[in-house]
Amino acid sequence: MSQLIVISAVGSDRTGVVQDLTKVILACGGNIEESRMTTLGSEFAMLLLVSGNWHTLNRLEQGLDKLCVGGQLSIAIRKTDIKPAAEDRMPYAVDVVALDQQGIVYNLAEFFSSRDIEIADVATRSYSAAHTGAPMFAVQMAVNVPSSIHIAQLREEFLEVCDRLNLDAILEPVKS
Repeated sequence: MSQLIVISAVGSDRTGVVQDLTKVILACGGNIEESRMTTLGSEFAMLLLVSGNWHTLNRLEQGLDKLCVGGQLSIAIRKTDIKPAAEDRMPYAVDVVALDQQGIVYNLAEFFSSRDIEIADVATRSYSAAHTGAPMFAVQMAVNVPSSIHIAQLREEFLEVCDRLNLDAILEPVKS
């Protein structure tokens, strides 16, 4: 019977870090179901959903411990289950761009959380604006909106909050 674990790994960014981790997963018979990997500052961060039987996952824990020797990589493992699909939720995409300022992610999270809207995925980045070099901040989110929420009203409230915070934003359904 297949089981699932989530592996989070953070360490110094260097060539081969992805290869080292995925080599251990492969050698233990694990299968990467989903992953997110990125460089944050001078660190490399990975989140992986790995499947395997109980023996595979036990071997994997031991193999990953060896990668942590020397302190260049920190790894945490957590057992998990398949997330049941929420049939009463509609997937929406959120795109926000603004001059960089504190609290953008918090304010968006607070808006959605207060309405029981699940945030499924978030990606952010800072960059310099073309021509002016002004510090900019972009957020992309995937949210799941309960079918009981009136979308026109939600969109209106969302845009009002974004106007108040001086955020340029879009809330649109995900087209499959």
